[in-house]
Parts: sequence; C-alpha cells; structure tokens
Amino acid sequence: MCPVRYRPQRTRHSHDDAPDTAKEFARLAALPEGPEREELSSRLVEAWLPMAHRLAAKYRNRGESLEDLEQVAALGLVKAVDRYDPALGTPFVPFAVPTITGEIRRHFRDHTWDVHVPRRVQELRNKVRAAVRELSTTPDDRAPSVERIAEHTGMPEEDVAAGLEAIGSFRSLSLDASMPAGSDDGFSLADTFGHTEGEYDTVVAREAVKPCLRELPERQRRVLYLRFFRDMSQSRIGQELGISQMHVSRLLTKSFERVRHQVERDRRGGRAHAAARTTVHRNPATVRDGVAAA
Repeated sequence: MCPVRYRPQRTRHSHDDAPDTAKEFARLAALPEGPEREELSSRLVEAWLPMAHRLAAKYRNRGESLEDLEQVAALGLVKAVDRYDPALGTPFVPFAVPTITGEIRRHFRDHTWDVHVPRRVQELRNKVRAAVRELSTTPDDRAPSVERIAEHTGMPEEDVAAGLEAIGSFRSLSLDASMPAGSDDGFSLADTFGHTEGEYDTVVAREAVKPCLRELPERQRRVLYLRFFRDMSQSRIGQELGISQMHVSRLLTKSFERVRHQVERDRRGGRAHAAARTTVHRNPATVRDGVAAA
C-alpha cells in the first residue's frame, strides 16, 4: 500500500498593503459611538488606503481619472470599515475587496455615462461588448452581426440591438467636433444642424390671407393695391381716388380688421391663422402678395 502524501495548502499571496489590524478591528467593534471610535476608524481607513488605491488602479484608462477612482475607492473603504464585524470570523480583505470594487462599479454605472441609460440596458451593453470581443478574433475582423451575437449569447435580437446602441452612448460627441473627423475645413457638428426658417411663417400667413383678400370690396382692394404695390402714401391714394387721407386710413384699417376677423373665425389651421394675424399688420408683403393672388 502506497503511503499517502499530503501537500501543504497554498496560502494566498499577501500584499504589502494588507496590514495586520485584527486587534484594532476587535477593539473597534467593542467601542460605542463617539470620538474614540471615530478616531480608531480613521486610523484603520488610513492603514488600508493603499489597498483601496491598488484596486482603483485596476480600473484606470476607462474614461475616468485615477484620482477620481481613488476617491471612490476610499469611500468604499470607509463603508467596509464601518460595516465589518470581526465576530463573523471572516478576514477583512475578503469583505473589503467586494465592497470597494462594488463602489467603483456603481460609480461607472451611475456617474460616467454622458447619456442616462437604464441599468438593464447597461448590463446588456456589457454582455454585448464581451460577445463582440469573443467573436472578433483578429483586429481585421468585421464587427459581428446582430444575428450572430444573439446566437452566441442566447439573447433576443432586440436586446442585442439595445446593447449595441448603448455602447455608443457612454460618451457624447461635442458640438465643436470637426466634421468629418480630422478635417481642417473649419466645419463642426453644430454647423450641420438645421435652424428655423423665419420666412416659413410668412409663406403660411400669405396663403391664409389670400382667400380673405379676394372677398374684400373692390374699393378696399384698390386701396391695398395702391398702398402696397405702388408704394403710394395715403395722401396720394386719396388724390387718386378723390377721397380724403383720413378716409383712406379708415379703409386700410377696415380691410385689416376684416381679414383678421375672418382668419380668426376659420379654425381649421390654427397655427397658420395665428401667423396671419400677426403678419397682416407687421409685414406689408403679406398683404401685397395676397392682393396679387386675389
């Protein structure tokens, strides 16, 4: 019978940033709330801070500065020190590491996205991104299709599409970015955006006024024609028609009011009529074009 040889159990690698603070944690657990407990807790946080910074360094080059990540890791360390109970028999390191890394991951999830994305979609993004890496064996490989990713992950194609869309939502593009990227023509993304054309409302107002002007009496249409097509003053119009300047003014006012009231009565195109009511007094071109069409 062969003798049984027992291999010594391997011990986990002990980092230089893992101090022996078992006695301090036992004392912390026995202390009541107060200045003495707060001071001891601060000393424990300071002692384990190098470990928190080491964990934070694993997440560098992901869009966040190392200093910010170290701050988040320190916050997770404070929570670990406050919640740790040595009476449960678990060493501090196995308890603290998940607490610190969880705090860092929550920071990435909640504070580093330029566009708010639901947590479920963020998880889909992580799965899809991992699948894309697995399916792209060489740098020259084309991006896998939605169908291939869905088959590889067992996810519905709708979820794959949402994950792919979320990959591009982590960082937003500045409006000052050059278009196309790297060009020196001076055009930015903001230059490609459209803007509201002020003349559109004028066109709509003209179309709304035209049928109203057709219904005006001949004399009022004649006054409008002389005023806006011939650019004649009210005095000259009065001389042309053999009436006083005040009468011409009353005819113009009466024409404007009649057109405005008629537009207000017609409710079928509320926005167009609102533009017509505003423009009929402010823009003579609207009346002029309406008279021409009439």
